[in-house]
Amino acid sequence: MPNRPCWVEISTRAFEDNYRFLSRLAGPQVELLAIVKANAYGHSLELCAPAAIRAGANWLGVTSVEEGVEARRLCPEARILVISGIFPHDGEDVVRNKLTAVVWDSWQLDILEAAARSLGVRSISVHLEIDTGMSRQGADLASLPSLLASFRRDYPLRLEAVMTHLFAADEADGQVTEDQLSRMNDALITVKASGIHPGILNIGNSAALLSGQASNISKLAARFDMKALMRPGLALYGLVPEYDPQFSSAEPMSLGQARLNLRPVLSWKSQVVSVHSVDAGTVVGYNGTFVATEPMRLALIAAGYADGLDRKLGNHFSLLVRGQRAPVVGRISMDQTVVDVTEIPDVVPGDEVVLIGAQDSEKISSFDHARAAGTIPWEIFTRIASRVPRVAI
Repeated sequence: MPNRPCWVEISTRAFEDNYRFLSRLAGPQVELLAIVKANAYGHSLELCAPAAIRAGANWLGVTSVEEGVEARRLCPEARILVISGIFPHDGEDVVRNKLTAVVWDSWQLDILEAAARSLGVRSISVHLEIDTGMSRQGADLASLPSLLASFRRDYPLRLEAVMTHLFAADEADGQVTEDQLSRMNDALITVKASGIHPGILNIGNSAALLSGQASNISKLAARFDMKALMRPGLALYGLVPEYDPQFSSAEPMSLGQARLNLRPVLSWKSQVVSVHSVDAGTVVGYNGTFVATEPMRLALIAAGYADGLDRKLGNHFSLLVRGQRAPVVGRISMDQTVVDVTEIPDVVPGDEVVLIGAQDSEKISSFDHARAAGTIPWEIFTRIASRVPRVAI
């Protein structure tokens, strides 16, 4: 327990169970890469990367070379994929730490080739990303032949995998994903015609896996004698993506199983610092956005927007105290929040407060936060500040 009572609890067992469930769901023809980028979606790379390996993962996905170096320290035997590519001074760190970089531009290949030759390394693996419609990162089909031409006989870079990102896998009709897989099929025809035979087809996120796309992806991989590799993120942390529009009665069986089996990994907690009574007409918080209309009892909580609690939740959200919802009153401050405990008896300093998680029969999820703040659960998790300790339970 930190001295300042604002902390996050991470259930590494839930994380491991979630990975094993997703692996069974994907089936024997599909391997999983555990996405632990952005400090494991704010859950702690230090806690979650080893948990993924214990659960059976061979692959970890990180954002940057810096994250990859830390993941290598934590997991010496893991395969580590640097998903967001490399930057001009990353080459030697990639080679020394045996990282696998995602590439899509010729200058990235040049940096890695120079690093490999400088360090006397004869072969390093890369994953080539294809842009199949997101227009974010990845080679387009027109530039693919020139990139493939780089992989000549004496080249130190080995094309281990071809990958893409399914950017609308949470759309229930699946049409965009179907179009992307069709474009990937065209790209793989070009790769095959070049005489290169990568062994891995690296496609698919949590939404794709839970909506039943593993079968389509594994069939596409088999067509080109490749192994399918999918990259779940959000589901590893116990959340089922929300699909737009929602599935009808024909909801995939995999999605129903996920709702029953996945368990949240993160709980965010604080404590009551003090409790005091105020009269009607009392102003609460910055700029007087809340004025008591009757006598009230207010509790001060040791969590604020510098900890990651969205300031927009002021006067529009509740936290859990003694198993009941305590409305936030006034604006959320940098380091503190005030809640109304008038209807909650016996609240005293030291009482636990739940910002995300369960208390008795009540629950607050990251989806609840996201809906109230007009954002998505990924941002809620990654916004929790580094000053908030992550504690393994």
